[in-house]
Amino acid sequence: MGLFGRRRRQEADEAPDYEGHDEYDDRDDGVDDGYEEIGGDLFDGAGPWDEDEAPEDGLNRLDLGSVRLPVPEGAQLQVEMDPAGGVRAVHVVTPVGQLTVTAYAAPGSGGLWRDVSTELAEQLRGDGATVRTTTGEWGLELMAAVGEVSLRFVGVDGPRWMLRGVVAGPPDRLDNSAAALYELVRGTVVVRGTQAMPVRTPLPIELPAAIAEHIQQAQEGGPESPGTP
Repeated sequence: MGLFGRRRRQEADEAPDYEGHDEYDDRDDGVDDGYEEIGGDLFDGAGPWDEDEAPEDGLNRLDLGSVRLPVPEGAQLQVEMDPAGGVRAVHVVTPVGQLTVTAYAAPGSGGLWRDVSTELAEQLRGDGATVRTTTGEWGLELMAAVGEVSLRFVGVDGPRWMLRGVVAGPPDRLDNSAAALYELVRGTVVVRGTQAMPVRTPLPIELPAAIAEHIQQAQEGGPESPGTP
């Protein structure tokens, strides 16, 4: 949709070495695969944004506590609950794929995505996926193929947070699904909060009252899948 600008492209090898990072964040203080046309130089001055620098752009965002997402028009939401009754993830379902954006606690020194992406690639390969790396809007990205599903992962190191975005979709819609992921991540606002927490801890998701009520009604009414129309 072209609503947002582009943050300066960061080459993957610019990410700082994160070996030996602290276990808690400090509150005090590739291979070219031909997909560079997704996003790229068409945009200037993009997010994702920290809460303290979020633009007053009038864009309607879904407030999930730790993240505020510019959900595309016509998309549906699927809420994934964990066994303890909390919210594990909120998925944005579009015609080109399922989008998921998650924020994590990170050290002030940054560089968490580089470690996470390496571990993620190893895990995907262990599960039988074909994995490739590329350089995109925010640096290092992963592309994976698992059966009839194509995955694309992006990561952004922010001030004491890391944002990971992923889209899962059909292989014949790679370009569209990547563009949708880029657009969602560009417009996302991260609300880190002031509480110290272990590095890699997912920042808590809080559902709006209307969505929480919808899920409760679905759970009380029968085995319907939680989500929003």
